[in-house]
Amino acid sequence: MRILKASQSSISEAIRVIKIGGLIVYPTDTVYGLGCDPFNRFAVKRLIDAKGQRKKPLPILASDVEHVKIVAEVTEAAEKLARKFWPGPLTIVLKKKPLLPQMVTFGRDTVGVRVPNHPVALELLRRCDGLLIGTSANISGKKPTATAEEAANQLGGKVDLILDGGRTRLRKGSTVINLADRRFRLERVGPISLREIKSILE
Repeated sequence: MRILKASQSSISEAIRVIKIGGLIVYPTDTVYGLGCDPFNRFAVKRLIDAKGQRKKPLPILASDVEHVKIVAEVTEAAEKLARKFWPGPLTIVLKKKPLLPQMVTFGRDTVGVRVPNHPVALELLRRCDGLLIGTSANISGKKPTATAEEAANQLGGKVDLILDGGRTRLRKGSTVINLADRRFRLERVGPISLREIKSILE
């Protein structure tokens, strides 16, 4: 495991690691993310093992809405929220498309998607085909990590590379809203309030 300060060269190295099926930790606007290629089943299995005891679907981070459409059915309501809150700390749960491996969602027909508001994460996404798994870089059940050091303390021996982008700005997970059904449902409270979401949808 290596820890590299985030830069153009270290992002290039992170992309190399991803493309050979490796695991990386990288900064986002919320907390540090644990990522790999969502279409590489070997890498996804490694990531699930690294997290430990996880049974919830793995969220996907995307470089933009068009890349979200590769893995999820983007509804009109989701488009409205995306225009207002992306890039930003809002995860939207939508119906998944068949292209996304079932192991990413633990057999469910939905997936959480987000466009993060962080220059390192966005550069990484843009340069590696626009999509990465973006689960929090911590052992399941333990506190999400806001620094590279915290992530290394939890996952150091289980990942190939950590990109150090300093302390994350928000230091807590994104708001999660479920739009997979006809009615929307708040699944996790985060930086964006339910009132803000309702003001866009209603």
